[in-house]
Amino acid sequence: MTNAKPAGRVYHERAEHILKITIDNVARKNAFDPYMMEQLSDAMTVLETTDDLWVGVLCAAGDDFTAGLDMPKFFGPNAIKVARPEGNVDPFGLANQCSKPVVTAVQGIVYTVGIEMMLAGDIVVAADNARFCQMEGKRGIAPLGGAHFRYITRSGWGNAMYHLMLCDEFDAAEAYRVGLVQEVVPPGTQIERAMELARMIAANAPLGIQVTKEAGRRFIAAGEQAAIDVLPAVHARVMNTEDAREGIQSFVERRKAVFKGR
Repeated sequence: MTNAKPAGRVYHERAEHILKITIDNVARKNAFDPYMMEQLSDAMTVLETTDDLWVGVLCAAGDDFTAGLDMPKFFGPNAIKVARPEGNVDPFGLANQCSKPVVTAVQGIVYTVGIEMMLAGDIVVAADNARFCQMEGKRGIAPLGGAHFRYITRSGWGNAMYHLMLCDEFDAAEAYRVGLVQEVVPPGTQIERAMELARMIAANAPLGIQVTKEAGRRFIAAGEQAAIDVLPAVHARVMNTEDAREGIQSFVERRKAVFKGR
């Protein structure tokens, strides 16, 4: 029996030198399935490889940015396996990172991989109704998309550990305070503001902007690479544990998880 592709999708459209990438799975709070992750990678690769596309805007339809991963479709016996094509951009920037500037607009629920995707970009505009949570620790696992080091580079050690260890939900004002987002705007205006910023960036010399990003990336690359290199060990340590199975099962059953530390 084959897995039918669901209704969720990620699509893109260009506006002059800007590629607008939209997450659209509104019925499920824009939760990602593996096919959507593949589509996001494809869209980011279009941005990366098209010479006259100079800026990307990542946004989402509906009231929420994303509730995170549709976990049973990624983990467990019925997981859907979709491999990212060699050379494609990694939406989390752990392998092939997009060299062009990316502005992300978020609203409503911005959980787990949603935070990691926005932090893989460069500038974040948040609606003031945005709610953030890096909750993997509540599911018996750990962040695997870059949160373990990008919270630190954006927010500093104390702020990063505060939210990564509490697995708490915090609002746009707190995200702005600790540096995870750069602007907070009224709900419904976040995408247009992101597009406005993208147009301002695109009005500058594209190669100058790209090398500015490259220079900045080089400054922190060695530390990030060490953090990326440890991910397989993190994955191996948590993903096959009783706690991971309990965390995912409790999510599916909509109940509080009971962890044993093994």
